[in-house]
Amino acid sequence: MPVVRAELPATLYTAEQSRALDRTAIEQYGLPGFKLMQRAGHAAFASLQSRWPGTRSLTILCGSGNNGGDGFVVAGLAHQHGLTVQMLCIGDSAFEGKLGGEALDAWRWARGLGIAPEFYGPDSEFRGEVLVDAMLGTGLGGPVRGLYERAIQQCNRSAQPVLAVDIPSGLCSDTGAVQGVAVRADLTVTFIGLKQGLFTHEAVDYTGDIEFDGLLVPEAVYEEVPVSAFRTQAEDLQSTLGRRPRSSHKGHFGHVMVIGGDRGFGGAAIMAAQAALRAGAGLVSLATRPEHVAAALTRQPELMVSGVNSGQDLEPLLARPDILVIGPGLGRGAWGDQLLQQALAAGKPMVVDADGLNLLNDKGWLGGARRDSWILTPHPGEAARLLDDDTVSINSDRFESVQRLQARCGGVAVLKGAGSLSCDGDALHLCSAGNPGMAGGGMGDVLSGIIGGLWAQRLKPIDAARLGVFVHASAADLCATRRGERGLLATDLLGAIPLVSNGENP
Repeated sequence: MPVVRAELPATLYTAEQSRALDRTAIEQYGLPGFKLMQRAGHAAFASLQSRWPGTRSLTILCGSGNNGGDGFVVAGLAHQHGLTVQMLCIGDSAFEGKLGGEALDAWRWARGLGIAPEFYGPDSEFRGEVLVDAMLGTGLGGPVRGLYERAIQQCNRSAQPVLAVDIPSGLCSDTGAVQGVAVRADLTVTFIGLKQGLFTHEAVDYTGDIEFDGLLVPEAVYEEVPVSAFRTQAEDLQSTLGRRPRSSHKGHFGHVMVIGGDRGFGGAAIMAAQAALRAGAGLVSLATRPEHVAAALTRQPELMVSGVNSGQDLEPLLARPDILVIGPGLGRGAWGDQLLQQALAAGKPMVVDADGLNLLNDKGWLGGARRDSWILTPHPGEAARLLDDDTVSINSDRFESVQRLQARCGGVAVLKGAGSLSCDGDALHLCSAGNPGMAGGGMGDVLSGIIGGLWAQRLKPIDAARLGVFVHASAADLCATRRGERGLLATDLLGAIPLVSNGENP
């Protein structure tokens, strides 16, 4: 997902929390609402000039709420800078009567500069070189209808680039879901608080690049309003891992055992084990089908590989490792079933992925029981099965879904997908890194190995999960910058994992 990460804060807010930030700034810190609206308009116009220098004409699509008020300010600023402005209002001649508060102030200011509004209709044409979407903000409560729906569809059919003010119209700022129809922006400039829905689900195909401006709101304002979630950043990785002491040896960085690789799926477990090594684990073992031992050692001689035919063969091997990673290529047959039973009985911290999750569900082993000592890493389909739900419902509110999953299963839940989420029941963490090239087989296996490798280095479970997701996604971004997204393979990430872990950014 294309995001201007260097300019974005780590904290994420719901729509209600964003409105609370606005109210706090206005009511407790004396910042006039119209002043904030002016600053928002200035920020949006500055981003527009930077992104599309030399633009001489704009079409600004304005609704009747505060988002439209931001658009009126952009229109006035563009007019003052000598641009030709088409201020196209979604409504009719009664439009002004629907305005109130700061939006009405902005309207009167723009009109005072001599800007004549037009009202959107079936025959309206967009005459500007760049379109500015200031139609619907964070207060959208249902599907887009009427003139707004038509204007958004026309916007998406047009050839002009689009800047969205605060959020693309039609997106739910809490979930990232499209409310019937939404503007596909090339650039979104958002203000005061980052809206959590901008970074997950369908939103990643609609926001374009994301820029943020705090509008000079005092830092004290943010102390008054709780945070919904946190974006994991490169600084988190470096500060948590720290520098290794020069006296380090392999025993300091833990022992991971990967369990999996049934017949026909040997590569999944091998990739997970390789990823655990690349993530920095001191020792990595692999318990797999005997016929895969030679391939694993040929592929990665640093691995300690054991062939196991049953759960009985696995049991004595479970004494040494600190962390178990089970699921990659495990299969859902008797062999995988036995191995998972032995792993669960060992009572060790474990990362459960893929068929490990499916077996938990198939066998009813979750029941009502919770474990604090595991990290579950489902994609939406697997999460739906664990929650007796469907994939559409899981994706419709990914933030709620990952919290439900954690509440049912305990430990740490990771909900994979665009804007992967990690939750330990206390805090929510989102990863905004990653790219569409990751939509391929084996990527989840590599992720489970990374998480296991980090956890073995004595990280807290939530840190192993959220930083593992970040390392995985950033490694994919690093590969994509060098080779492109199409044709990206899970094994391509292996060489990039230590680069990211040691501070190289995409």
